Order: sequence, then structure tokens, then C-alpha cells
Amino acid sequence: MTEFLIADDHPLFREALRGVILKLFPGCTIREAERIAHLYDLAEQHSDADLLLLDLNIPGAIGFSALVHLRALYPFLPIVIISAHEDPQLIRRALDHGAAGYIPKSADSKTLAIALNDILDGNSWAPSLHQSTPGAGLEEKQAAARVRQLTPQQFRVLQMVGTGQLNKQIAYELGISEATIKAHMTAILRKLGASNRTQAVLIANELGLPSTDTAAFSQAV
Repeated sequence: MTEFLIADDHPLFREALRGVILKLFPGCTIREAERIAHLYDLAEQHSDADLLLLDLNIPGAIGFSALVHLRALYPFLPIVIISAHEDPQLIRRALDHGAAGYIPKSADSKTLAIALNDILDGNSWAPSLHQSTPGAGLEEKQAAARVRQLTPQQFRVLQMVGTGQLNKQIAYELGISEATIKAHMTAILRKLGASNRTQAVLIANELGLPSTDTAAFSQAV
């Protein structure tokens, strides 16, 4: 039985996508997450799923950071970006970071069927790209390599710092002590090669989208 994971914060889109997938793959299992924290729990519990459909703008994620980290944690879980962003460079960057495919949300059901079947067969699928389309640059690839070194908890802390939350807020949300958060931050800075929180979020921002609001990052300092 085919098992799909869907990570998207829009209930109507998830409902529509679920309906199309059920028509294409009768009897399949579909599990959903609406926030990045829920997604990590879902991926841990169902790492043997056949496919993860990931929205780039799911709350709590910073651009391609979730894709990069999930690929490091679960290398055998194919991850497909499904997004309203259709910029060729974004598509190329997603593929550079290990996405098995990239499906625009504007795709019709026929295109979705072709894409999903290709990917489930072990191939990759994305809209046609010109060979000269630029992808991830050197600094972005280096940032991705550093992010892959983080443990799941460290990665969650980094993402929460990136959205402007303070240690006290992060500790409360994760249900751990503020001292533990400080210990995580020390390890994060060491693994990222950063000397302070500002540098850490800037490194994470290398994996961001062009529209990422950097104002939130400055609040984390």
C-alpha cells in the first residue's frame, strides 16, 4: 500500500491534494502535517513512507532548510517540493538540495499523476529547465552542509531563533529549560562555524527564499 505524507498549512489545498491522490492511488494511506514541528514528528514515525510532499512555505521552515535537514535524517524518504513558487532558479535550487521532484501548485491533475508516478518509479520530475538556469551557489551549499550536522532538536532551536523567538520562548514551547536551550545554541554555533546568533541565522538564511523576511531574523539577536 502506497503511503504519502503531505506537509502544507492550507487545509483547502491539503483537502484538494488528498482527493486527487486518492483518485490516482486508490487505497493509499495519506498522513498530513500543517506545521514544521508536526512534520518532524510525522517523518520520524513514518520514515518508510513512499513520498513526502513538502510546501516550501510551511510555517516554521526557513526556505530550503527543512528539505536539507530531512534529507540528512531520512535519506531514503523521497521528498517532493510542491509550491506556488515557479521561479526556475528556485526549482533548480530545490533539486540541488536533494528534492526528488518539484511540482508547481498550478499543475493540473494529469500533470500531477505523471509527476507522482515518475517519482515513485525512482525518477525525478520537475518542469523543464534551461541548462543555464542557475542553482544553489557555493555559500548556499556550504550552509546546507553545516545545517545537516545539526541534531533534530538543534535544528528546531535554530529555526525558532530564525523566526525571532528568544531563549525563554523557545524553552517554553519545547518544554525544556532555558539552560538546555543555551547548551543547544552553543552546539549550533560550533557546528555552523558561527561566533554569535546573528551569524547563525545569516547562515540559515542562505537557504532562504528570495521573499524571506529578514526582519524576523534581526529580532533574534
